Amino acid sequence: MSASRIVAVIKPFRLDAVLLALKGHDFSAVSIEEVRGYGRQKGHLELYTGAEYSITFLPKIRVELTCPRPETEAVVGSIREAARTGRIGDGKIFVMDAET
Repeated sequence: MSASRIVAVIKPFRLDAVLLALKGHDFSAVSIEEVRGYGRQKGHLELYTGAEYSITFLPKIRVELTCPRPETEAVVGSIREAARTGRIGDGKIFVMDAET
């Protein structure tokens, strides 16, 4: 059976919404991993005890799952809608072929 491997990198506070959105879809398991990175937002500046320093890598959540190929578009759409905040740094979704 052909399948798709979906990897989504999202903002941490959107994880619960993404998992809830995935409930009605056909997939066998999901893996969650805390990661750090940046895209176009390039980090930000923080002030700590009077000193300013740059935070280059921001906390993100990596969600990975495998689903049947016909279900791929629906799963990606659900992740996109649940993870979207409309601000820069919402994340990325990668889709690859996976043979099971």
